[in-house]
Amino acid sequence: MLVKTFGSAVYGIEAITITVEVNISSGKPQYFIVGLPDNAVRESMQRVEAALQTNNLRMPRQKIVVNMAPADIRKEGSAYDLTIATAILASSGQIESENLDKYLIMGELSLDGGLQLIKGALPIAIQARKDGFKGFILPKQNAREAAIVNDLEVYGVESIKQVAGFFNGDTQLTREIVNTREEFYDSLCNYDSDFSEVRGQENIKRALEIAAAGSHNVILIGPPGAGKTMLARRLPSILPPLSLYESLETTKIHSVAGKLSAADALITVRPFRSPHHTISDVALVGGGGNPQPGEISLAHNGVLFLDELPEFKRTALEVMRQPLEERRVTISRAKFTVDYPSSFMLVASMNPCPCGYYNHPEKECICPPGMVQKYLSKISGPLLDRIDLHVEVTPVNFNELASDRLAEKSELIRERVIKARDVQIARFGDKPHLHANAQMTPQMVRDICKINDAGQMLLKKAMEKLGLSARAYDRILKVARTIADLAASEEIKMEHLAEAIHFRSLDREGWAG
Repeated sequence: MLVKTFGSAVYGIEAITITVEVNISSGKPQYFIVGLPDNAVRESMQRVEAALQTNNLRMPRQKIVVNMAPADIRKEGSAYDLTIATAILASSGQIESENLDKYLIMGELSLDGGLQLIKGALPIAIQARKDGFKGFILPKQNAREAAIVNDLEVYGVESIKQVAGFFNGDTQLTREIVNTREEFYDSLCNYDSDFSEVRGQENIKRALEIAAAGSHNVILIGPPGAGKTMLARRLPSILPPLSLYESLETTKIHSVAGKLSAADALITVRPFRSPHHTISDVALVGGGGNPQPGEISLAHNGVLFLDELPEFKRTALEVMRQPLEERRVTISRAKFTVDYPSSFMLVASMNPCPCGYYNHPEKECICPPGMVQKYLSKISGPLLDRIDLHVEVTPVNFNELASDRLAEKSELIRERVIKARDVQIARFGDKPHLHANAQMTPQMVRDICKINDAGQMLLKKAMEKLGLSARAYDRILKVARTIADLAASEEIKMEHLAEAIHFRSLDREGWAG
């Protein structure tokens, strides 16, 4: 008897419906799985057999052929176990098959018939709704994640026996219901850390406020213990809140990567990713035999923090250059190509030299001559060219640490950032792919960031006196435009330019000795 059930394959952050056809016929007991299955899919027959026997269900001792269509798409992973098992039960007459075509069924089986969580439940649920399925049956651990999709009945199950009972009418499954908008707004901007916890460092907070307002990449340079990491970790708390669309897109990426816990339904705060400097190229940008999103995609709509930037492998840093510009990662293989979005703010930190105390106000640097420049040269010019703000971080003195004065809360800073972003959204209204000053092209910089003759003279003197490179010119104008937006100024004034020039430390001739 031929029976069809339906599963799904995830490519990138999108899903494709897979039809699983099972035919049981007379002949020598053999199992065949066709349709480009990988090893994990081929092994499913052993898991299915053990799970059925454990739950007093029968595994037919006949010839079983499982076809997974479309046959030209590679099927990967163990999430098809439940799809195949349900089809075998229906084909052998152990469960009713009349309602099977109304449900998409996915789940990895344990040998005792229990279900393990799967990856990509959210994009699969979205595709199931598009394809007109009535419901989605999946492991209970993934139920909340899939239930944020409206107009789709989502049932979380714990075992194969529950699924068999459901289709036979013996078991009632409880539908998982999540109020998406309520879930989204209740936990919006619910961050664990706040800028008010940082003592002193007002100039660094100001720099991060500018970076957040214009979506500028930033690098923090300072000695150990100056607070670089502490400040960077609080940057997401002053970024504008995620929109519902951004939240869904971010959740899809984390779902595909298997990074959502059973308690999570929706990611409502901007991601903050901080990979270790030993990370590989593939882990950073994504890829592998079965392509998975990397850290830069997991940081989509949030912040990617690279602590001790010069310690990262040069090859790993260089592969970030294109995603920083295009805000998308394309992973190509012989038979397919997948895209992962990667629109993130890059925040990097570094010591000024190997010992960490170059330009320190109290401690003496012990590095030999030329070592500071050699250390800085580990970061390539093209990568440095994509970082708008260079911020020198100095240690906090005892009086500031011991002060009882309350610092400004992230909420207040965020309000100013949102106002500045609203100005930019209105400015780029006819360009939907642009939403912040940092994304302006060189031609747009010339058209939008116009300065008067006095400003031109100030910028000329700064470039000559400080030895600023040509690449600093556009960066200074972009940052100055953001500073003007924060000040609600239509024009870029002298004070805005002067502050922007201040944030080009690493371009200064002689900075590294």
